Amino acid sequence: VQLQASGGGLVRAGGSLRLSCAASGRTFSGYGLGWFRQAPGKEREFVASINWSGGNTFYTNSVKGRFTISRDNARNTVYLQMDSLKPEDTAVYYCADRSRLNGQFVPASYASWGQGTQVTVSS
Repeated sequence: VQLQASGGGLVRAGGSLRLSCAASGRTFSGYGLGWFRQAPGKEREFVASINWSGGNTFYTNSVKGRFTISRDNARNTVYLQMDSLKPEDTAVYYCADRSRLNGQFVPASYASWGQGTQVTVSS
């Protein structure tokens, strides 16, 4: 499956953005979808994920209560609503289709990646 991430931009601290991850070619496959981010000079880190079976969602501690991951089946799209943004949220955000049952918090469990979308939060 090919993934297309979009919705990034420049926003002031406290603002909001909604990222989208659309699947093209066919529907999402695997076990779920995850959002990761990578800031300059840092490793790619897990942000949030959603499981196709049961719809369970997971978040890294630093975004709990501020970010919400959701899925629109009709549009074959997964969203990441980001509220109360902070400068430390600045990064390139990637969506990825998880190909393994376990290990949803690590990039190695994901086979297909979108191209990334830049999120910049100014103070």
